[in-house]
Amino acid sequence: MADSDPKAPQRPGPWPTAPLPDAKAMPPSTWAKKTGFRPKFSGEANASDSGHISLQPKPKEPDTNVDLEAGRARAPTPGNGVAHREKVPPLPPPKDQVVKKRRDSDGVPKSSVSSINGQAPPPPPPPPPGRRAASHEDIVDDDGFVSRNSHMKYELRDSPGLVPIGVYGIQHYVSILGSLILIPLVMVPAMGGSREDTSAVVSTVLFVSGMTTLLHTNFGSRLPLIQGPSFVYLAPALAIINSSEFQGLNENKFKHIMKELQGAIIIGSAFQTFLGYTGLMSLLVRLINPVVVSPTIAAVGLSFYSYGFPIVGTCLEIGAVQILVVIVFSLYLRKISVFGHRIFLIYAVPLGLAITWAVAFLLTEAGVYNYNGCDINIPSSNMVSEHCRKHVSKMKHCRVDTSYALESSPWFRFPYPLQWGTPVFHWKMALVMCVVSLISSVDSVGSYHASSLLVASRPPTTGVLSRGIGLEGLSSVLAGLWGTGTGSTTLTENVHTIAVTKMGSRRAVQFGACFLILLSLVGKVGGFIASIPEVMVAGLLCFMWAMLTALGLSNLRYSEAGSSRNIIIIGLSLFFSLSIPAYFQQYGISPHSNSSVPSYFQPYIVASHGPFRTQYGGLNYFLNTTFSLHMVVAFLVAVILDNTVPGSKQERGVYVWSETEVARREPAVANDYELPLRVGRIFRWVKWVGL
Repeated sequence: MADSDPKAPQRPGPWPTAPLPDAKAMPPSTWAKKTGFRPKFSGEANASDSGHISLQPKPKEPDTNVDLEAGRARAPTPGNGVAHREKVPPLPPPKDQVVKKRRDSDGVPKSSVSSINGQAPPPPPPPPPGRRAASHEDIVDDDGFVSRNSHMKYELRDSPGLVPIGVYGIQHYVSILGSLILIPLVMVPAMGGSREDTSAVVSTVLFVSGMTTLLHTNFGSRLPLIQGPSFVYLAPALAIINSSEFQGLNENKFKHIMKELQGAIIIGSAFQTFLGYTGLMSLLVRLINPVVVSPTIAAVGLSFYSYGFPIVGTCLEIGAVQILVVIVFSLYLRKISVFGHRIFLIYAVPLGLAITWAVAFLLTEAGVYNYNGCDINIPSSNMVSEHCRKHVSKMKHCRVDTSYALESSPWFRFPYPLQWGTPVFHWKMALVMCVVSLISSVDSVGSYHASSLLVASRPPTTGVLSRGIGLEGLSSVLAGLWGTGTGSTTLTENVHTIAVTKMGSRRAVQFGACFLILLSLVGKVGGFIASIPEVMVAGLLCFMWAMLTALGLSNLRYSEAGSSRNIIIIGLSLFFSLSIPAYFQQYGISPHSNSSVPSYFQPYIVASHGPFRTQYGGLNYFLNTTFSLHMVVAFLVAVILDNTVPGSKQERGVYVWSETEVARREPAVANDYELPLRVGRIFRWVKWVGL
């Protein structure tokens, strides 16, 4: 700003001097910086990731504000996050030179977006000898706030040695054990499968998860993200499982439904592969921002409320204890460290399962659930004694010796493709999975961005993002061929594990994937997991789904969470994601209808009674099933509102991805994301899937 007239009287205090007449049009953000005024709900104020305003007035340097992501001073920009030179008042030459030097060093054009989510931060101070520069991206601490320079123990390309890699790699997979094993424990019994079938599917899931993780970390986004069965696929899979045409099956019901699921997953995953490798995802990603990702992923966790506690209630003394133990470990004991590791926070799920299982075993051995003249193997309909009928639920759900999967499982089992038979393809089910694969891609976009801010030098380019989505599609095709029952996608919980363990090494995740493949070959491991009582599975899922909901909403930290615009969009998306599917699920059902489907699976039989009743049965199936999925409705409402309601880029928290030319010029970015073994040369001419 030009100097004022020296003869003009100066105002007392920190107020700025009167501007010249040619400097009347001062942007609101500059005025706010000079006066110290910082609105809480406007897109013109820089908000921290936690949604709190943390700027402090600086009378001595009124033109300098704080970069909340990098923790450093930066040049002021207009409130919408875009650096328009013609709108910024002229700065003194020294400061202008500093800004130019910073931008040139970052390699970012002056017309680029200045965002709060990790793009183009100022260069960090030189690292100490013998170690790469610490990542200057943000990480969520235990209290839910975001801090910079939190010093990951190992970053993306670090290779700390065989022993640390092994320890941290196995720890990484054990900490997200629930995400890997719980989905088969829900699906296979619903498909009419036995404990032996569950054991085989669990082994297959572990094998495919390890194989696809190796593929993704080498030829996908190259971020340390674990691929596995996602809860995104659980609801549509249950809708297919509970279709009316499968209700009358008795013999080979499990294999028949599994082949139907395989066909639907293969077609839907091929569509996802097409989105990625054709570059369409790089166009769609312009519509996907934190305000869209947050309610979509949160709706995935909220949609299973009808399954969680109703199953826990069948044996409260076991299920409720399971939930309480995991909550105590993950919240009240989370700061307790043993040998430098917060074991209660990292291993809350496996520790809670082990302790509750031990308690249930002791109660069973002590004879608490033994009743005179009652046999658990006799169906309740054949029980003559009223005494036994009264206690049959306790015997069935509370005892831990009712499964023989561990004894019947072989020591060695190799999962192979098409082990359940040739997949069956029906276009109505395949279309449902195509929609779900798009939702899965939305989930992965948020995971890519959040993980890159933790472990990488910059966010990936849109080409890397498209490449990762394309490989996730191929991974899901493999999951369909092997017969896991769900597609393979990035586990959202993995990002939370990286933030807690501070282990972001790609090598550690790859080592853990190899260990997982070896573990899947031991049939007894799958049998042991399959013998987990159903009530404990439901107790763990209550925690996992709550965590998934919270992780989805945590994406709002990249936007202005206090903005009234965002509050209304998120509220509408979440409400309609619960209310509209409820309308479809309850439509046409009489209050006293008798159904062979358990009450907690009633929401997934909507295809046979939904409001769409045209003359085309396949179209009815597709529309009724699609609009009964909570995540689909949340995504549609959020993406329409976020892209039509006016809002600044900073207020919306628009994801900023690295520019391709900048990434190729900077060795750190190229080393983070470039494909190994010179495979990248194949994609170098394909700009939409290359670096």
